[in-house]
Amino acid sequence: MRLLHKLTDQSVNLCGAIVMSTKKEQKRQALLRAALELFAENGFNGASTALIAKRAGVASGTLFFHFKNKEELIHSLFAEIREKIDLEVLKDVPADLPVRERLSRMLSNLLRYFLAHPAEFKFAEQYHFSPLNNQGQGFREENETFHALLLQAREQQMIKDIPLLCLEAIAFGPISSLAKEHANRGTPIDDEMVRVTIAACWDALKR
Repeated sequence: MRLLHKLTDQSVNLCGAIVMSTKKEQKRQALLRAALELFAENGFNGASTALIAKRAGVASGTLFFHFKNKEELIHSLFAEIREKIDLEVLKDVPADLPVRERLSRMLSNLLRYFLAHPAEFKFAEQYHFSPLNNQGQGFREENETFHALLLQAREQQMIKDIPLLCLEAIAFGPISSLAKEHANRGTPIDDEMVRVTIAACWDALKR
């Protein structure tokens, strides 16, 4: 009987710990969502921790329980967004595809993701060009697969023999421009526009 009571108490404690952990994670996610919205609306400087906590529906102290400061919150938010982007970019891109097809599909996936998630695009662009990104780990640099493909295509003399930074500017510039137009002005970007843009990126890259 004592053993049964002990096991029951342990089960209750475990369930309580799980519920508490779930609630903590829910608050953390609420803070990240609120931060994303406010950073997209007002920029990093225009979104105070007090505003973020208020938008998330939690006390200001709760924010500092999960994040040491706003800078840590920004880095954490970027890490989550970057992980989602990395997974999306490689969707339906088998490793055995020709280099051109792999690169085109990845660029198309990236553009479509940004069009579907304008707030994430606006945040990622801010992060990429902000002093917080002091190690150059913005959303483009983080995905080494893009780098590897561009370098491989250059070595195979499929694309121009120019510095990698220039190749990136040619490949990602049109994508960033369309995503920015959609995010800031709500301009519709249809499938045909995506297709011709990716084709134009390759035409600009090729020898």
